[in-house]
Amino acid sequence: MAPLLHRDRELAVFREAIDELRIGRPTVATILGENGIGKSALLSAVTDLLPSRSLVLRARCHPSESRFAYGMVRQLFDPVLSAGGRPRRQFDRAATDDGVATYDLLTDLFHITRDLVAEQPVVIAIDDLSFADLPSLRWFSYIARRLDDLPVMMVATLREGAPSGPLAELSRLPYARFIQLRPICATCTADFVGQTLGAPPDEELSAFCHTLSQGNPRVLRELTTRMRHARVIPGLPDLDRVLEIGAAALSDTVLEWLHDDDAVASDLLTQLAVMGPDTDVDVAAMLSGQGELELQKARRTLVQAGLITAEPPVRFSSTLVRAAALSRLDTRTRLDLHERVAALLARMGAPAAQTAEHLMLTTSAWGVPVLRAAATEAVTARRYADAARYLRRALSCSDDPAVVHELTLQLGRTELHHDLDSCARHAEALVTGAPDTVQPSRSLLYLASPALAASTVGARPFVTVVQELATAPDPPRESLLRLGAQVLLSGHRAGLRRAARMAVTGAPDAASREFSGALAAMVAAGGRHPGTAGRLAARATLSSSHLGRSAGSGLVGAALAFAWTGQPEEAMATCSRILEHARAWQQPELRVLGLLIRSDVAYRRGDSADSLRDAIDARDGAERIGASALTAAARACGARALIQMGETQDATVLMREMTIPVDAHPLIKSLIREAQGMIAAAADDHVTALSLFLDCGQRLSARGVTNPTCLPWRAHAAKAYSALGEHAAARTIAAEPPAATGHAPDASHARVQGETRAQEPAQIQMHDRTQERTRGQILLTPAEQRVVELVRQGMSSLEVAERLCLSKRTIDTHLGRIYRKLGIRGRHQLAAALGV
Repeated sequence: MAPLLHRDRELAVFREAIDELRIGRPTVATILGENGIGKSALLSAVTDLLPSRSLVLRARCHPSESRFAYGMVRQLFDPVLSAGGRPRRQFDRAATDDGVATYDLLTDLFHITRDLVAEQPVVIAIDDLSFADLPSLRWFSYIARRLDDLPVMMVATLREGAPSGPLAELSRLPYARFIQLRPICATCTADFVGQTLGAPPDEELSAFCHTLSQGNPRVLRELTTRMRHARVIPGLPDLDRVLEIGAAALSDTVLEWLHDDDAVASDLLTQLAVMGPDTDVDVAAMLSGQGELELQKARRTLVQAGLITAEPPVRFSSTLVRAAALSRLDTRTRLDLHERVAALLARMGAPAAQTAEHLMLTTSAWGVPVLRAAATEAVTARRYADAARYLRRALSCSDDPAVVHELTLQLGRTELHHDLDSCARHAEALVTGAPDTVQPSRSLLYLASPALAASTVGARPFVTVVQELATAPDPPRESLLRLGAQVLLSGHRAGLRRAARMAVTGAPDAASREFSGALAAMVAAGGRHPGTAGRLAARATLSSSHLGRSAGSGLVGAALAFAWTGQPEEAMATCSRILEHARAWQQPELRVLGLLIRSDVAYRRGDSADSLRDAIDARDGAERIGASALTAAARACGARALIQMGETQDATVLMREMTIPVDAHPLIKSLIREAQGMIAAAADDHVTALSLFLDCGQRLSARGVTNPTCLPWRAHAAKAYSALGEHAAARTIAAEPPAATGHAPDASHARVQGETRAQEPAQIQMHDRTQERTRGQILLTPAEQRVVELVRQGMSSLEVAERLCLSKRTIDTHLGRIYRKLGIRGRHQLAAALGV
């Protein structure tokens, strides 16, 4: 038998009653308590304490038998009457008389009891007297009032509350005792959990068990039994698993009792669970169709059961109560209830967010306007995740193409603050299948952000629309310039000429300045016209008074141009403006870009600590908005700063298990390769480092980024070649054009330079001609230069392929391109073409 918990005081009362029984005195004891509190267990424990010569008459009542007259009395006396051969016709006769007890029958039963007492003490033990039939209750009251000086102890268990009906007058008897059972304490709960699970429980687990069970032994026993079967470790429990077990235990005990005993209260609890926390009970009552009086009674029942709080607003005593209540509903019923709740709240004018939470579980098309309104409220409160949830549900409920387009745009604008990768996909959805370019171009203006240029997926819809706008007879100026700026930052040139002419011919405005900034970055990346790039960047940052929300692309482009044309102070100042602009217009993605550029500039200046701080800040910000490409770029910037500080191990940890996003911008991929190569070089793995640096250069060259200031991959590769002992290759790859400056030499300077050159010794002039020939080789890509270097060493195509870990077909393709660039027909002309 299960141990009796926290009942020492009650057992002491019954021990006194048993002592009274031994000396021939009666006792009528009533055990009161809620379901599962341990009434039956205490009754069983009392019978175990009785003297061995006692006669125990037992009965257990049940609601299904409450209509059978004398059903309880039959259970008590049938064994005695059968054993003594006494007739039982009185029961049958009384049962046919509509269940009305006759005085003769009550008297006969009393005489039978008195005869039994003559031989030994008699104990009448009745469990769940609350469910007894009415004639049996009258018998119980009749005989209880006639026990003076008889050694009879009557013990019965009753549900919570004072006895009523025929039992109400028993409290006046001098030998009556009422034992009210209370919940067990936290200490007893912990002891029982430890006994059941076989080891002392964790404090948090003990507290959880006590809170869930509310000190109810039956609930506690059900909970711990389930935990034992689930092999929960008491000292180190899986709390998520324990919560699931707790919800199931609560559903099968307390909520099952509530369903059986009070259908109205059970229904009210279900409505409250469906409606959620802080629900207005009156609204729940409207949903269940209950009146005020029934509502008050049901609410008191739930409070007494410890399921909800007494003071408004109504809250569940534990989150598991709601989970348990919902678990009792099948899917179809629950969805129907949520739809009814949503409709009721909408009619009552409830807040859109409250109604939207119920619409999230339905597929009703009528709720789309409510979901959109809730999303707008959530964006205003900066709850972007909730706004995105509402809009995604609205999209799934709508079939109207116009509404779908509007919802996709609204969702894209929301995800710009929350999930940048998703925003890129929504931007592409706006363009795909559009009948013309007018509507997509207008929509993309709301999503134009330089952060989207960090991925090919984010850039693709802008490139598509700009290509079509550039061929239109009269494209909208703002759309072409602003979207063109977005395209330029992504490294594409779609619509460049048409947009550039429009920017020059029109009046200077915000759109033209935004385009100028992006164009400045593209020109600076080429490295051929640094002065032009600087002027365009200056124009983009001309006046802060004209900068609107869409100025981000222009400022980002200008900052990059300043950084790549050797103007770090201007780049840092522009970064500060980017951060101010992002803060003023609540653009977290723009803030990440500003931090990345500032980290890069600080790294170039040798300010490693500042560079690292900005990189880590940018990484955290990029992770918050779901920008995988920017997160990877921030990690790479941080790793470079750490290597500059001599913290190679920390740099390795920062880059560990990081995969390059497939759709990342080539510049970002090259930045990551550079950081990985620097880590490999620091670990003396120069072969891997060289491969990474060459790959970095190849990616940049493929996108037209030939300015060595963008990423110094040549310098890194030269060091790797030198470390490998290939000094000729190091000199070849390190030979690059003079550093870009913002000024070109004037005519007098050229004349003086020519006169000086005429006076130089022949050996110096020959050396300079050799350098010029070497610089001419830079017209080839890094991969092509590497192939040329190996071919000049006499290697065959197959040997070159094996050396570079490439296929022979790839090497042949490189050679074909090299021959076309140099205007030769084969490798025998290669040395002459290069001036060797």
